[in-house]
Amino acid sequence: MCGIIGIVANEPVNQLLYDGLLVLQHRGQDAAGIVTSDGSRFHMHKNNGLVKDVFHTRHMKTLKGNAGIGHVRYPTAGSSSSAEAQPLYVNSPYGIVLAHNGNLTNADKLKDDMFKLDLRHLNTNSDSEVLLNVLAHSIVESTQDNVLTSDIIFEAVASVFARCNGAYAVVSMIANFGLLAFRDTHGIRPLVIGIKETEAGPEYIVASESVALDMLGFRLLRDVEPGEAIFIDLDGNFYSKKCAQQAKQTPCIFEYVYLARPDSVIDGVSVYQTRLNMGGTLAKKIKRDWANLSIDVVIPIPDTSRPCAQEVALKLNVNFREGFIKNRYIGRTFIMPGQALRKKSVRQKLNPIKFEFLGKNVLLIDDSIVRGTTSKEIVQMARDAGAKNVYLASAAPPVKFPNVYGIDMPSRNELLAHNKTYDEIIDEIGADALIYQDLDDLKLTITQETTAIKDFDCSCFDGKYITADIDEAYLANIENARADKDGDNDSIPSSQLDLNLLNYSSENEEQHA
Repeated sequence: MCGIIGIVANEPVNQLLYDGLLVLQHRGQDAAGIVTSDGSRFHMHKNNGLVKDVFHTRHMKTLKGNAGIGHVRYPTAGSSSSAEAQPLYVNSPYGIVLAHNGNLTNADKLKDDMFKLDLRHLNTNSDSEVLLNVLAHSIVESTQDNVLTSDIIFEAVASVFARCNGAYAVVSMIANFGLLAFRDTHGIRPLVIGIKETEAGPEYIVASESVALDMLGFRLLRDVEPGEAIFIDLDGNFYSKKCAQQAKQTPCIFEYVYLARPDSVIDGVSVYQTRLNMGGTLAKKIKRDWANLSIDVVIPIPDTSRPCAQEVALKLNVNFREGFIKNRYIGRTFIMPGQALRKKSVRQKLNPIKFEFLGKNVLLIDDSIVRGTTSKEIVQMARDAGAKNVYLASAAPPVKFPNVYGIDMPSRNELLAHNKTYDEIIDEIGADALIYQDLDDLKLTITQETTAIKDFDCSCFDGKYITADIDEAYLANIENARADKDGDNDSIPSSQLDLNLLNYSSENEEQHA
């Protein structure tokens, strides 16, 4: 889960990109970067840290040009090095920069092909660099007489779709040519298009969420469709094409549960409305299956669960109260790398209002329960504040399976509900009752708002991977890689190149055997 943005305007875009990244900060708090295009030259600044800490006045002055892209990074395992901060750059052909949200599921094979077949060097472990080089090579293969056109770009993107599996929403700049954006054939990660009419002509924006458009004064046009590419040249001409014929819209359902801001609209559906709907279906289940519970007060676990909790309280005719005060200077614990850091940050982030708990039967509402780290701590905080009974309800079903499409939950042993019974889960959390949303009800909260979406990526709930390339060997491999990385300190900057050299000795031995 990262945040991406791209703008083609009639004025300098450095401040627009900065402001856009600020409102996308919830999608990534590890690193930030901006690249602007000034004719045939790129200007780049990026580093680890929050947007406000990465960019200072001296950096902004160097980011010249009326077009550019930006990125905020949420690190999945093994990708927290400053060298992997985006956007990423290749100089051939033409000069291309790229920012990516998602995860390639066949990155290892592509990396090998890049070296052996395409003769391209990769300098990081990032699958985003793999994607960038696949795009660059595809443009080379599609170009004739060194003349670049939108049709050639679309042909190259079609080749990318044919080679790359997984989830990817992409914004890219081609030097002296324009801005390219595309979305994987399943539409897993979100990407929207906006326009602003000016006296000098239209200005365009693409971003992960519509909230960036609202803040910058752009009007939402539509979402980039699965398998679609859009291209905006530096004169502001807009082109689009469906580059994959087998595309099917199956967005990540976890975007609606937690990842996106509530004031965003994704694939034509209000995130806020879906979270209200989650509260309605959850309340129905409580009335049906948990009528024996005596609930005095409903308390949300800030912030994403608040709309759901308000609706639960309304439907149950129970008081809604703010029982926890959130420290706004602590980031989202879900996207923090490492269990120890997440556990420590829970009590730094939340503080209970004790009289809202004292002697009461409390129903806590959370958006989801993934690792159980925060849930266990929060239940104990409620007990310490004097709660008589602590019930915990989740707006989402139990997370039982790894997510391999760009959300940092790839290891089964980190997931609270994986291979555990209800009693084992509740013992781990320490609650007096635990209520999960049903998956069919969760889907209903979104589909009742639109007829365009028929299915979702629900792999973390049902174990069904829509890219059809995930097996036990793949899951075991990423878990092993995760374990290996846990002992590394990837946060230490390094100037050493990560050279992807073949093991020539082993190859030669095989050839001479």
